[in-house]
Amino acid sequence: MTPILELKNITKRFPGVLANDQINLNLKEGEIHALLGENGAGKTTLMNILYGLYSQDEGQVFVRGNEVNIQSPSDAIALGIGMVHQHFMLIPVFTVTENVMLGKETLRALDILDRNAAASKVRQISEQYKLEVNPDDYVKDLPVGVQQRVEIIKLLYREADILIMDEPTAVLTPQEADELFNIMRSLTERGKSIIFITHKLREVLEIADRITVIRRGQVIGTTIPQEADRETLAEMMVGREVSLEVDKQHGEPGDVVLSVEDLFVLDERNQVAVDGVSFQVRSGEVFGIAGVQGNGQTELVEALTGLRDKQDGQVILMDQDITHANPRQVTEKGVAHIPEDRQRDGLVLPFPVADNLVLNTFYQPPFSKRVVLQQDVILKTASQLVEEFDIRTPSVVTTVGSLSGGNQQKVIVAREFSRPIKLLVASQPTRGLDVGSVEYIHGRIVEKRDEGCAVLLVSSELDEIMELSDRIAVMYRGKIVETLTQKEATKEGVGLLMAGIHPETAAQPQPVN
Repeated sequence: MTPILELKNITKRFPGVLANDQINLNLKEGEIHALLGENGAGKTTLMNILYGLYSQDEGQVFVRGNEVNIQSPSDAIALGIGMVHQHFMLIPVFTVTENVMLGKETLRALDILDRNAAASKVRQISEQYKLEVNPDDYVKDLPVGVQQRVEIIKLLYREADILIMDEPTAVLTPQEADELFNIMRSLTERGKSIIFITHKLREVLEIADRITVIRRGQVIGTTIPQEADRETLAEMMVGREVSLEVDKQHGEPGDVVLSVEDLFVLDERNQVAVDGVSFQVRSGEVFGIAGVQGNGQTELVEALTGLRDKQDGQVILMDQDITHANPRQVTEKGVAHIPEDRQRDGLVLPFPVADNLVLNTFYQPPFSKRVVLQQDVILKTASQLVEEFDIRTPSVVTTVGSLSGGNQQKVIVAREFSRPIKLLVASQPTRGLDVGSVEYIHGRIVEKRDEGCAVLLVSSELDEIMELSDRIAVMYRGKIVETLTQKEATKEGVGLLMAGIHPETAAQPQPVN
């Protein structure tokens, strides 16, 4: 049978980089084909070629057996190719119907928008593919799992047969991810075909019909879940054996390092984002905060590190009140910060690696003497840290913005860990990283805990929270709804709490009308 999609010998070059090197890939009708690879392996470049955002330098693309020339996303959409991006492309103040019809409006006489016809079609698609979305709801009122369904409906509304799904579970609870997988199966049962990009190996083995691994721009191999396991796939991705389990012994928590009391923080819209939060973190423990992104975790971390004002409450670090301390004062008191957005808050991208490694200590000896930077000391220290933390860079004077995401994260970790610290605040520390980089970052966090540092870990990755944390707090709509020990916590229970459902309530029988 002719594949619905076939890529032959796709090659794409950027200055100094061979992003795709003679890649061959095909997609069968009614199939979920997973695409795995490290950061910088070439997956996104390949999908951007398929969706018309890039043009290949060499190679051919075939859709339904016919060679095609895709120069823009509109070309791709006309061929029945659609893409669900990791960051949703929705307008919050529009209804579901308005978002879906945007760019493909249904008109009545006198060029008036026919919202009723569009809503009817959205409702039909929703029912046909078990997407369960109300066409009249406003997107801003929908949970992220339902917003993702809206993105899928947008593609089906445009009659897409080939769906590219880029990291579709990145912001979902485990229960929402399970619902998404049911939707994906429903789509393929009705003849749709899906390319599924993810770095979560368990999900690949659960949902994919075939799995292709790309490393350094080349296809390493294609397999099926029945003949693969997590260890094999990880080794194919990285090119070496990778430990997928966190090597962490039982911790011995000591004195309270961080105490947060009845903290209130506002977001950019002056709405309460952190709503009366209280907790303590002790030396020698990892205190994990789990939650779907957007439930106040970002504002909490920014408030604790001096990046955002507090509305009310108190923050105590080692018996010192730092409630109103600025970022430099917080840093000088021994707090390290791995921010959730490394490029916005953790690095100065046009600066060299060496300068980024001393961003928070450059004004202190030995890096500065009488306000004059000691470049030789900075370069020597940078070279030592690059080697110690295995930062892959051509030189310490290379701009940090030219490094891969994993190596950018290592620059931040090296900078924050290379000075005495009492508290580590790590927010989404492995977001978007491949299994090799995840292994490295996790190992370093555990090292810090074992050295007696207090660690506050904030992550939307439930596996990460479960594996690293000694205690787990679940944050939902700005509040901590439950705090559990590692022994008390289960993946299903924490996942329900992340969705605002208490496990005991969920287990109760519902009354029959």
